Amino acid sequence: MLVARLLLAIAGGLALTASFEPIAIAYLLPFGLAAFALATHDLPFWRSGLVGLVFGVTFYFTHIDWMRTSIGPDAWLALSAVEALFYGIVGLAVPLVRRLPAWPVWLAATWTAVDALRSEWPFSGMPWGRLGFAVADTPVAPALAYVGMTGLSFLLALLGFLLAAGVEDWLPSVAGTVRRRRPVALGGAVAILAVLVVPVVVPYEADRSGSAVVAAVQGNLPGPADDILYDHRGVTRNHVEATIDLANRSTLRPDFVLWPENSTAVDPFVDSDVNDGIREAVAAIGVPVVVGGLVDDGEEHVLNQGIVWDPATGPGDRYTKRHPVAYGEYIPLRRYWDPNFGALRAISRDMKSGTRTSPLRVAGIPVADAICFDVAYDDVMRDQLQEGAELLTVQTSNASFIFTDQIDQQFAITRLRAIESGRWLVVAATNGITGVIAPDGTVIAAADPRTTAVLVEEVGLSTELTPATRLGAWPSRVFTGLSLVGLVLGGIAYRRQRDHAGSARATADHAEPETSPTPSEAPVG
Repeated sequence: MLVARLLLAIAGGLALTASFEPIAIAYLLPFGLAAFALATHDLPFWRSGLVGLVFGVTFYFTHIDWMRTSIGPDAWLALSAVEALFYGIVGLAVPLVRRLPAWPVWLAATWTAVDALRSEWPFSGMPWGRLGFAVADTPVAPALAYVGMTGLSFLLALLGFLLAAGVEDWLPSVAGTVRRRRPVALGGAVAILAVLVVPVVVPYEADRSGSAVVAAVQGNLPGPADDILYDHRGVTRNHVEATIDLANRSTLRPDFVLWPENSTAVDPFVDSDVNDGIREAVAAIGVPVVVGGLVDDGEEHVLNQGIVWDPATGPGDRYTKRHPVAYGEYIPLRRYWDPNFGALRAISRDMKSGTRTSPLRVAGIPVADAICFDVAYDDVMRDQLQEGAELLTVQTSNASFIFTDQIDQQFAITRLRAIESGRWLVVAATNGITGVIAPDGTVIAAADPRTTAVLVEEVGLSTELTPATRLGAWPSRVFTGLSLVGLVLGGIAYRRQRDHAGSARATADHAEPETSPTPSEAPVG
């Protein structure tokens, strides 16, 4: 019986993986979650946790398989194992919340809360694999502008668990009888699906407050396409030359130019060659350039920044990456251990986290900037939007992942952020994927990976906030609170049921046995 449950959990994990890029069959998502709920149904505490863990291992090891071939199998194994544990935690919660009325709601809240937890902890967390990230190019995507990424993840989880509840109504019970067939669960699933697709008919459309012309530069890498440090000066030179070429040939003058993360891999304020190259490019184009550079912060730390470089005043406003990647850009707890092996050997200095929540001022435009993995975190763009950002930009260096599916997954997340915020979004990458995205997620222009390209497009500006942006962090707080309440109430119900079962067994064990009739009392004939 347990083997069948484990096989169902594996099937569910694979279905969830197939919902995301590169397969992107999003309609499999609720079925994957339904498989999780069915596989853990009626299992005791630890067995349910085991089944949840197997589901997590199946999903996460396949979902971020790109890390195995890009960063290394050791990092892939370690990160996937840690993230899989969180699905085991959801499995442990199932026997508790299953004892509550409307259990799909409580379980969906728990799933959403655990997703939020693993996106922030341990260290900087890992948001990859959130349910809402799977809905690009689906009728569900427009709902993001109304309910946000967290709210959408909850509704998708609820849809899957309502499907499971509907299936269970038709399955034989332990005693072998068919349960009373109730259309409530499946009716609820239909209602949730209807709610999710309503925004297709009534999409959120923010009014324009103006427009701007933005140029996104993809300079490409000299040498190996997946090694930004092979010739980092060549990377900078490529972006300088592409910008100068734009200045010489373009008839449409941009309001500003966006360079990607790591367009300078050394401090542009210290390295004279890099500094001269940036000044040359900025002087040629005659408008601000948002440079992606690594800036020294003492001997032990470095900052990953987007720097607004003005042709008249030079470097000015800066955004510092808020969510550096643990074991990719810094070593947590370095004071207790300093690894000197594998890819970790290259991290000689720790990257500090930025704290800025206000938008950059670029050519007079309030711009919400995000650097690479920042785009997967809810707070980065939301905070800047709430403080007046009218346009979104993403600076990224996906060179390490250029031959993997990571670039497609990140670009899908980027498109969804445009929908969620109701803003135009411009993304510049060193060698892929650079693009311009409309507020409905449509890709207006994109550069082919591993090429030198410059995209020049007119984009809209807006000051309106979508309902999702106005909600801010409240959905996460509400679902976390609901999950805690559900676990407490479910724990009480679980304990009472166990106590009642134990009391019933004790009563049966201590009952006096019936005496057998004596021969004289035995019935005759």
